[in-house]
Amino acid sequence: MAVFTHITVGTNHLENARSFYDRVLGEIGLKRVADLNDNGSIWGQESPSFFVLKPANGQAATVGNGVTVSFEAPDRKSIDAFYKSALAAGGKCEGPAGPRGWAPNAYAAYVRDLDGNKLAVYCFKAE
Repeated sequence: MAVFTHITVGTNHLENARSFYDRVLGEIGLKRVADLNDNGSIWGQESPSFFVLKPANGQAATVGNGVTVSFEAPDRKSIDAFYKSALAAGGKCEGPAGPRGWAPNAYAAYVRDLDGNKLAVYCFKAE
C-alpha cells in the first residue's frame, strides 16, 4: 500500500504550469495523464499521482511555507536534467543538484515552480 494517493499543488497560471511540469516531470519519467478542463492537470506513471489545480474555493493559489513536494528519480542523471529543465523553464533554484549528506547516497535538487511551490527530486542509488 502506498502512503499517499496523490499530491496537489495550486496554480494561478494553468497553461504555464502545464508547460513547466510537462517539461520537468518528463525528465524523471512522469507524463501528463489527464487534463481537467480549465481546472488543472494530472501527471503520473501508471496512475495519477501529482495534481496541479486551480483552488476549488476560487481564491488565489498560495504556497505553504515549509512544504516541499519531493519526487523519486531513477538516477542522478535524471536529477541533473530535471534541475536544468526547471531553471530553463523559469523555475528558481532552491538547492542545486548534488549530494546531500543526511543520508547515504542521497543526491537531490530543489527548485520552485512558476507559482512558488517548492519541489525536490531525490535518488538514493550509488553513482
